[in-house]
Amino acid sequence: MRKPAALQLALLLLAGSLLAACSTLNAVGALLGNQVSFTQPQLQQSLNRNFPRQYDRLGGLVSLTLMNPRLSIPTGSNRLRLDFDVGLGALGSDSTQPRGRFALTSALRFDPATRGLHLQEPMIEHVDVAALGGVMNTTSRQLLNSWLADYAREEPVYRLDNSLLDRIGARRIGSTEIRNGLVVVNLGD
Repeated sequence: MRKPAALQLALLLLAGSLLAACSTLNAVGALLGNQVSFTQPQLQQSLNRNFPRQYDRLGGLVSLTLMNPRLSIPTGSNRLRLDFDVGLGALGSDSTQPRGRFALTSALRFDPATRGLHLQEPMIEHVDVAALGGVMNTTSRQLLNSWLADYAREEPVYRLDNSLLDRIGARRIGSTEIRNGLVVVNLGD
């Protein structure tokens, strides 16, 4: 009776090891095929660690707080979508409470300086500031566009970790695409 129990335990351990390996199998398999793929949950987890974020302008007279990022990759699209709750404050008023929301779509690009995937050609798709009377004034729009340009240039949506970069080795990271619900980074020689 002991041998079947030991055999069952060994099979369970083997199955557990195989399941653990499956979590990285996609990236390793894609790596072998000159591509590395990232899923929506991987990117969402990275965003969750980096928000909320507050931005002040005009010496703190106007502030913008972005919170609760929600990333999706619409079916059939070559752009991802990011939705944010937004807090706007002026003259010292609190910007940490959501007073509206906005959405943007964007392609992605790899930046070797940050080792991350950045927004490329982001476009604001929707702005809802009903809590502010439904009006997005010039200052608010400029602040939002200024944040978007800075964020796209300096902050990655997702940063490649050291273990992945070690596996890539000396291979060159080429274009980045969004297809079939995945972010695909193409590798060259």
